[in-house]
Amino acid sequence: MHAEGTQGDYITLELVKAQLVFRMSLGNSPLHLVDSHTVTTLGSLLDDQAWHSVHIQRNGRDLNITLDGEVQRIRCKGDFDQLDLDTEIFFAGIAYQDKSISHKQNFRGCLEDIIYNNVRIADLARRNKSSIRFMGRVRTSCVEMPYVPVTFSGINNYLMIPGVPANVKMMVSFKFRTWDTIGLLLFTNFAGSLGSLEMALSEGQINVTISQPHKKKLVFAAGYRLNDGFWHSVSLIARENSAVVVIDDDEGAQFKINYQFQLRTGDSYYFGGCPKPSAGSGCYSNQTAFHGCMQLINVDGQPVDFHRMQLGWLGRFSEVMFNVCAIADRCRPNPCEHGGLCYQSWDDFYCICDTTGYKGETCHKSLFKENCDAYRISGKYSGNHTVDPDGSGPLKPFTVYCDISEERAWTIVQHDRYYRTRVVGSSPDLPFLGEVHYWNASWGEVSALANGSEYCEQMIEFSCYKSRLLNTPMGLPYSFWMGRNNERHFYWGGSNPGIQRCACGIEKRCVDPKLYCNCDADYLQWKYDKGLLNFRDHLPVTQVVVGDTNRTSSEAWFFVGPLRCYGDRNTWNTVTFMKATRLLFPTFRPGNSMDISFFFKTTSLSGTFLENMASDFQIFIRIELNTTTDLAFIYDIGNGHENVTVKSPLPFNDNEWHEVKAEMNVKLARIKVDKLPWVVRNFPIQTYLNTSYDRPLYVGSADYKLKPYVGCLRGLRMNGVTLDLEGKANERLGVRTNCTGHCERPQMECQNGARCVERYSYYTCDCNGTGFEGPFCTRDIGAYFEAGTWLRHNILSAGMVAAQEFAKVILSLPLYVSNLTREEISFSFRTSTAPAVLLYISSFSTDYIAFLLRPDGTLQLNYQLRSNSPNIFQLSKRNMTDGRPHSVNVTRDYRTLYIQVDYYDPVEKQFFLWEDPKFDSPKALYLGRVVETGTIDPEVQKFNTPGFIGCLADVRFNNITPIRDIFRNPKASEMITVKGSLVESNCGAMPLKVYHIPYELDPWYMGTVFPHVHDDGLAGIIAFIVIFLFLLGVATLFLVYHYFHRYKGSYITNEPKAIDAPSAPKSSSARKEKPLPQIEEEGGTAE
Repeated sequence: MHAEGTQGDYITLELVKAQLVFRMSLGNSPLHLVDSHTVTTLGSLLDDQAWHSVHIQRNGRDLNITLDGEVQRIRCKGDFDQLDLDTEIFFAGIAYQDKSISHKQNFRGCLEDIIYNNVRIADLARRNKSSIRFMGRVRTSCVEMPYVPVTFSGINNYLMIPGVPANVKMMVSFKFRTWDTIGLLLFTNFAGSLGSLEMALSEGQINVTISQPHKKKLVFAAGYRLNDGFWHSVSLIARENSAVVVIDDDEGAQFKINYQFQLRTGDSYYFGGCPKPSAGSGCYSNQTAFHGCMQLINVDGQPVDFHRMQLGWLGRFSEVMFNVCAIADRCRPNPCEHGGLCYQSWDDFYCICDTTGYKGETCHKSLFKENCDAYRISGKYSGNHTVDPDGSGPLKPFTVYCDISEERAWTIVQHDRYYRTRVVGSSPDLPFLGEVHYWNASWGEVSALANGSEYCEQMIEFSCYKSRLLNTPMGLPYSFWMGRNNERHFYWGGSNPGIQRCACGIEKRCVDPKLYCNCDADYLQWKYDKGLLNFRDHLPVTQVVVGDTNRTSSEAWFFVGPLRCYGDRNTWNTVTFMKATRLLFPTFRPGNSMDISFFFKTTSLSGTFLENMASDFQIFIRIELNTTTDLAFIYDIGNGHENVTVKSPLPFNDNEWHEVKAEMNVKLARIKVDKLPWVVRNFPIQTYLNTSYDRPLYVGSADYKLKPYVGCLRGLRMNGVTLDLEGKANERLGVRTNCTGHCERPQMECQNGARCVERYSYYTCDCNGTGFEGPFCTRDIGAYFEAGTWLRHNILSAGMVAAQEFAKVILSLPLYVSNLTREEISFSFRTSTAPAVLLYISSFSTDYIAFLLRPDGTLQLNYQLRSNSPNIFQLSKRNMTDGRPHSVNVTRDYRTLYIQVDYYDPVEKQFFLWEDPKFDSPKALYLGRVVETGTIDPEVQKFNTPGFIGCLADVRFNNITPIRDIFRNPKASEMITVKGSLVESNCGAMPLKVYHIPYELDPWYMGTVFPHVHDDGLAGIIAFIVIFLFLLGVATLFLVYHYFHRYKGSYITNEPKAIDAPSAPKSSSARKEKPLPQIEEEGGTAE
């Protein structure tokens, strides 16, 4: 089909090498030349003498082409939407020589049901309407082709055709098509035992061998790449001393030989192979049987009548099919993924995955790790490594630099703008666009790396000389940066999304206090704004736009650092199924290859991990725990229910993590658990998997909550995409984040508020935000303060400086103080001097918190919350400057204050109801001394000299840990300022708690030691009797002594009883003059 217009519009549909080629152009403009030619190729082997349907639909530039039910959607090139054609459209050929494709060969074959814009062209042609013109011989019915193909598809297939014997001239011709590189095409014996002729495919070319007794074999070859699946004609003409082979009727490429040999034709010709056994047939060939199709076979100048052969009237045959060519193109569509090359034989295909970065039957599995953290775990060192963040997904691998240490691996992605870029002459209307291209990677691939990391950062810097950055009268910034998906971002490094500020605007230290960036001051001197961008979902930086350097003396420089990421948030995306429930995800659409991997931990006897089905409940995949030792991958891809099952000698429900990997492609399905070998099930020869699921993907149970799974599940990846299990968790429905395993009942709990982190077969304690360190966060981190030494920690949370702007900020932003109505403060100290300021928290308002040592050594807390005077709380009444360690814990929740000093019971205090419960905009935390700009409460100022002298340890304000950061965080210098000498010391801050460490976790445990006991038999019995008699004697002596001294201490007087009677008391003077012994009888009362 072809039609064209005068402005370059055209539409063409043609058959090229048995493939359908569609070409279209919607026209072009001479003033604005663009590529408007759209070309696409569909199908293969369309010369198979079978009917094929084609349906083409266009709406503007959107094009759908359907070939035999397979739809290809295309977006046409160019700028136009209309197709302007002439009034004529041609089918099966071109009538005029001036048309653009008049040199193409006309179509030979049958067309029916031709419909163009609802006009039935074929029906009009059959009725000889005047609007239809014919050229050449066109019939209104489809005539059967005069030639019949034969398919050779068996192990011992052959076709024996009789010939005219003892002829001095041999003439054989035929057409064949195949994918195999080898195979016997023709064998015949010469008459009179003069030898034989063999024609075979070898490495895609035709080899002809003439063998004669007592002579060297004559071998010659012709053709090249004849196993391409297309029809190829072969003609052999031989006579004595000469032979000619012509391939594809190309006389210019014919092969002639002149060599002395004798020829008398035999009485039989074998095509495609030799009978087995060959004895009796005379067909002695070592060549493999030919697999493919043949047609138009001519022997001795006569065509072979296959109809007579089928009736048994001519020749013999075995394992062949008449009237059909059953060749299949297994490489179209290409089953090899990621650019793999597909090669095929008659009944199979294989993929060449070299240089793709992938492996497997269909080049589906990546050769590389997802990130540098995976290389660290595998034992690699720092250096350049190739990563593939989406695994088997469509994104290609790329090279990064891995900075690997013992605890962390930074993935560093460089780009082409590694230098500082100078910008002049730009304006908001014509800004400078500084694109950032990452080495060996697109922004989508770099974005995938960021998505799979725990943390990412990228430095950005803007140096200015009379060039403004963000502050404009209209609100839109002069300069900004763009991230993934070409989204504009109006915040700068050191700030946070949602607010149009730089780092100095957050910290309130810009050169102009009224502005939020240093460059916005518009000074005639060099200033700069720089900081880290660390909101992962916006990274990487793809472009920097600068728009205010067109004024006199204006100039700007900018710099973008490499993208730096660490961690793997995909592997530890974990949930716990606590009851029969499920999580729903979008339908899984794997195509012809799938890979599924996850980790599980359970004590259940059985359960379904995941399932996806079609609406008819016939096509599905399911992975389930059948029994405690059987884990099955069950599926139906159109061949009925099948499964591959891993059988383990040990139970899977041992409450330990197990890794599952399942894969499927057009060749096989397999599954693997932990270190057990792969269990594989090979598929029959096929080129298509029915994976047309249309129901949701269920995780945690089968459909209708059948066979639910109860336990932990993490790191679920399907075709390189990590499913966000935690994002779907809902504790009300029975699914909660994390795994209730080691952290639910740890052998030893993480101390001092540390966070328990689940790992593969153990747990770790995250000491960040605690002020402690060690395996269980029990080791103090302290510092000794000399006279005049002080520490300042800047609190860099935009939620405290500009809470209104943060109304739309995502909750995952790293806030240092997460709740302005709640504070948690703890520290330990030891000192011998007073007065002193131990800890002071300032704010951008009049609010503050101060822990003070009074001159008498008592401890006092001042808490001011938007009031005229602070609330003063006496924390202790005893002297705390005794040189002993003391601990302080204070928590405020709204208007309630909880106080605990040392190991005394907590004390609860209340603020007044009329006081504002918010601590407004914390600014900085001071230790040792307050060096704050602005006004300091005189009550605090009088304790500020000479400063604290002693040790402070385990200091924590919410999740700010200044002493831990200054000694453990290499980037602490950006937030912490220290004046004077500060030396690390554990300070003996508090008497160390004795924590019970289980034996298996104690590195010093040497095993149980039992006391040595001599088993001396009788000696032991005698010793027992001697000890018993000795104790009995001691008891007897004690009783005798007690009996004879039972009246000891009694005194009998001759005084009248009235003197001792209680009714006649004595005066104190009388008792002094005549003192009498006041002795009562033991066991009685004096009377």
